[in-house]
Amino acid sequence: MRSDNVTRGVERAPNRSLFYALGYTKEELERPLIGVVCSYNEIVPGHMNLDKIAEAVKAGIRCAGGTPVEFPAIAVCDGIAMGHIGMKYSLVTRDLIADSTEAMALAHQFDGLVMIPNCDKNVPGLLMAAARLNIPAIFCSGGPMLAGRLQDGRRSCLSHMFEAVGAYKAGKLDEAGVEDYENNACPTCGSCSGMYTANSMNCLTEGIGMALRGNGTIPAVYSARLRLAKHTGMQIMELVERNIRPRDIMTEAAFHNVETLDMALGCSTNSMLHLPAIAHECGIELSLAFANDISRRTPNLCHLAPAGDTFMEDLDRAGGVYAVMKELTKKGLLDTSGITATGRTVAENLEGVENLDHDIIRPIENPYSPYGGIAVLKGSLAPEGCVVKQSAVAAEMMVHTGPARVFDSEDEAIAAIYAGKIVSGDVVVIRYEGPKGGPGMREMLNPTSAIAGMGLDKEVALITDGRFSGATRGASIGHISPEAALGGPIAYVEEGDAIAIDIPNCKIELLVDEATLAARKAKWVCPEPKVKAGYLARYAKLVTSAARGAVLE
Repeated sequence: MRSDNVTRGVERAPNRSLFYALGYTKEELERPLIGVVCSYNEIVPGHMNLDKIAEAVKAGIRCAGGTPVEFPAIAVCDGIAMGHIGMKYSLVTRDLIADSTEAMALAHQFDGLVMIPNCDKNVPGLLMAAARLNIPAIFCSGGPMLAGRLQDGRRSCLSHMFEAVGAYKAGKLDEAGVEDYENNACPTCGSCSGMYTANSMNCLTEGIGMALRGNGTIPAVYSARLRLAKHTGMQIMELVERNIRPRDIMTEAAFHNVETLDMALGCSTNSMLHLPAIAHECGIELSLAFANDISRRTPNLCHLAPAGDTFMEDLDRAGGVYAVMKELTKKGLLDTSGITATGRTVAENLEGVENLDHDIIRPIENPYSPYGGIAVLKGSLAPEGCVVKQSAVAAEMMVHTGPARVFDSEDEAIAAIYAGKIVSGDVVVIRYEGPKGGPGMREMLNPTSAIAGMGLDKEVALITDGRFSGATRGASIGHISPEAALGGPIAYVEEGDAIAIDIPNCKIELLVDEATLAARKAKWVCPEPKVKAGYLARYAKLVTSAARGAVLE
């Protein structure tokens, strides 16, 4: 066992003395040491229950003959970090989480790992660490929040809460209405209840084979979540015994499977940042263009919030991730031969699985659309690509040409939106918010929600070299690459320029002649960085491509 390096032999007597100082017994040190990476904290609603999940995982490990050893990972609440400097730190925590988990696992020579994440960057960060370490590992998230219920009986969620602010600014909702959302939109612990980034990544973790069934969908407050955690703790012992490792599971075929699942579920555009970064740690390079190939052949089967009015608890009741995968196998869209963290193949996992609610998970013969939830656009405005959640775009905005309204920061744009300066037909351009220009590539749920809350989501587009929350809906196109701070074409857009968006044909064009663009480029000077000290200053120096996954190198 790897842990022999810290527990066996006379030479390791000093190491053992420190274990004994921790209260471990000789008998415990003779069993496999399983690191339990728990992201519990008291600031993220999706993580406030992870102490209970960790205790259940540890009970499962002991039950199956292992010794659990818990250590922490950080996590940021993107909702609380939204709209101020804190959001600049969110994406970069993904890599801090991966690095610190790698350091802890190697320093202490664990035989296996159980990862307990839940929210946006915590899940991909721990998947990156698992791939990098390549020792037996399995995931058990904290589970999604239940949907809220307003005083009039309507169900609600966090994206509705943000849109309520836009409705208030437009005079469509009074303060009492905002307070109704505020008190009822987020009623329990758990990751926010729509198909936002956290739930997208937890579902994809299940789909790629790194978690047991239900990991992405069993609500946080259900006792079934604790039973799942115990079974996860038991299962890591089988993975250790059989030496089934993350890169045995996360193969190229598995990544193609999970991209297909992504399209069927209608996941967050942030998956287009995280999946390439995780694949990179596995030695696999995911082509951004290949996402469109998968999207063209993958029907969109689910319309969870923000695309529709159903929530994670509904998906769970309908059969969860496995039921969606079962539908995809009906047209041979998945490779079912690969091994998973269950110790069985995908095909074996899907035996006997049924779609229990055709209103929540459309049968593959009757999808919401014949193409997937995400599209990658390219053109003169984004030569290296950009990303849109097309399943959440109104039909009226799938093809749109309008005048650019240009802002050099999110803050400038949101002020203009709230002031009523954005009108029907506009294309709002927010630049210098990419990985380098932001720095940190912050999510921009505030401006997109303001547009939606004001009722302009069927009339106004928004494009940016930054990114969007999974809770964003409408013609919101992010990850414009190259970003403005690297001299990408978005840096040369001027007020009133015509921008043409054609989502069905995956095109986005700046309708300005080449000579004019060349003249603008010759005069362009990159603005000074907005953050000049600390970790973000280092991050700002990295040359990255946002659409390719913002991999730190």
